[in-house]
Amino acid sequence: MTDLLRISGLVARHGLLHAVRGVSLTVAEGETLALVGANGAGKSTLLRTVAGAHAAAEGAVVLGGDDITRLAAHRRVGRGLALVPEGRKLFPDMTVEENLLVAGRRARPGQWNVDTVLDAFPLLRPLRDKRAGSLSGGQQQAASIGRALMTNPRLLLIDEVSLGLAPVAVDAVYECVDALIRGGATLVLVEQDLSRAMSVANRVVCMLEGRVVLDAPAADVTRDQVTDAYFGLHRVPTTSAPVDTPQTHPTSERT
Repeated sequence: MTDLLRISGLVARHGLLHAVRGVSLTVAEGETLALVGANGAGKSTLLRTVAGAHAAAEGAVVLGGDDITRLAAHRRVGRGLALVPEGRKLFPDMTVEENLLVAGRRARPGQWNVDTVLDAFPLLRPLRDKRAGSLSGGQQQAASIGRALMTNPRLLLIDEVSLGLAPVAVDAVYECVDALIRGGATLVLVEQDLSRAMSVANRVVCMLEGRVVLDAPAADVTRDQVTDAYFGLHRVPTTSAPVDTPQTHPTSERT
């Protein structure tokens, strides 16, 4: 498979705090990568930095062979990169359809429009005229993913897929995610639920205190191995650039 995304030596900071520390990894065209790790591991900051919502201090982000490290976020959308942010960030006073149409105003050419999004996310069709602020958490998450699809992305980054959702809502959202995967979409999912993450991903990447401490095909690692990496219980070999695995537990602060 051809690499669609290549991240090399990426560093991102929040003031003096190093949230992402020299991360290098790739995402192949058509791959689903699950990005896991405890709160404070740097997952959200990594996605935001790739999307251009947070500035990179060092390193490079290459999409489809083009260096986009210094591009503004809206120009990255134009290159085919879309982020579904943690917390959904819908326009609450606008309807579902209006939220979709706003994203579609500067869309790249492609298959996604209001009708195809509603076909892929059937739970949204009866809600298209409802205000986004009145929806349940699962419905909002589906609408947020649909809004990102309206830009016709080559790569879709979804931050905290199931965080704060009831189990029935998680099931509904993952039905939509599964449909995207079957359709050949390229996805990076930040997910706290290891079982969910490993059930849909081709590859699992685990971060600890800003570093990649595990990078392996999902079929080649066990839940216990991922859990060990998650908590830094021992060193786990990675397929990305070698790093030293800290032996302390991650902080409780989300980054």
